[in-house]
Amino acid sequence: MTTTAETLSRIATRPTWAEVSLSALRQNFRTVRKHVGAGVTVCAVVKADAYGHGAVECSRALEAEGATWLAVTSLDEAIPLREAGIEARILLMTGFWRGEENEIVRLGLTPTVWEPWHIESLEKAAAAWHVPRHPVHLKVDTGMGRLGVSLDGLPAVLAALKTAKHLVPEGVSTHLASSEIMDAPSVADQQRRFEEAERMWRSAGLEPSFVHMANTGAVISRRETWNNMVRPGVALYGYYLPFQRAGREVSGGTLRLPVKPVLTWKTRILSLRDFAANQALGYGGTYVTKAPAHVAVLPVGYADGYNRQLSNRGRVIVREHYAPIVGRISMDLTLVDVTGIPGISVGDEVILLGSQDSLSVDAQEHAELANSTPYEILCNISKRVPRRYSN
Repeated sequence: MTTTAETLSRIATRPTWAEVSLSALRQNFRTVRKHVGAGVTVCAVVKADAYGHGAVECSRALEAEGATWLAVTSLDEAIPLREAGIEARILLMTGFWRGEENEIVRLGLTPTVWEPWHIESLEKAAAAWHVPRHPVHLKVDTGMGRLGVSLDGLPAVLAALKTAKHLVPEGVSTHLASSEIMDAPSVADQQRRFEEAERMWRSAGLEPSFVHMANTGAVISRRETWNNMVRPGVALYGYYLPFQRAGREVSGGTLRLPVKPVLTWKTRILSLRDFAANQALGYGGTYVTKAPAHVAVLPVGYADGYNRQLSNRGRVIVREHYAPIVGRISMDLTLVDVTGIPGISVGDEVILLGSQDSLSVDAQEHAELANSTPYEILCNISKRVPRRYSN
């Protein structure tokens, strides 16, 4: 018997959706792989539901394109990938909670470790599953201050890894705090600490197959950090943060990667309204018409992830014209001024994120207006917005 929820999931009950181009994703992966060269393994980051794009569908596309490594935050993000038949190696970048070690071994996942109890619990789980050498990646905190073993604590962790009979320290990693700031002294400091850590693990007799520290920013700007594995994230989805030097944005030169946005966010005009001059619109009346205005009501709001900071500041694309947002974005609705746009009608398609001919509104624009980042803009597109995939 079909339930109401199952029926609703098959039909478009609300005309707001996101289109995800898997061909663009695959092209971006090829671009990154070409950029770093054949000697560097690309570990494609698909955490946070592939930055809001859909982890299962994106992982399938990346694996089909030749990705042998994927990276997620935690076990709960890895399980759906394995259940979907994804066979690529999966790196758990933020370790695991006590009690998850058996499932990690069962699913053949590669956890990041940095504390002795990580090693002890995984050793027991691998022994129980009769796995002779389960791979782990050791994380070193070189200055980010979040996760990873400090240089002072590294000898004890290395000793624990050396005595673990059922684990193999396959990789060593760290994370850069300021890869987009070209003159940040912290990057050089982190590299020096990582080099010191490398001397320590080699002195302990460890020879990891993978050494990695480069995120998207470092993939583009810091070849010296690539080692033999890189972890691009947002670049796969068509974005990267602006590079800076001396507090100013750096443009041009080699600090470019020809990736393109994978996601387009659309809606349709729900209603059209005409207002006289001096009419307050929306909650709080923060926008007042200066002249007679033709206003479109869009069925999208902050519950969909449409950032409220775009109120009275952002814009959309409709009928090959920009239309400004007027009034406050509410939970479910947004108003845009379509005065003077010819042929406008209810049901017209509206682009919230994306491009049309020479017009474009991207996640970087939203981020600048909302004092945010493209990461947050993309990840915040809610589950209420269905994703439609194209090859």
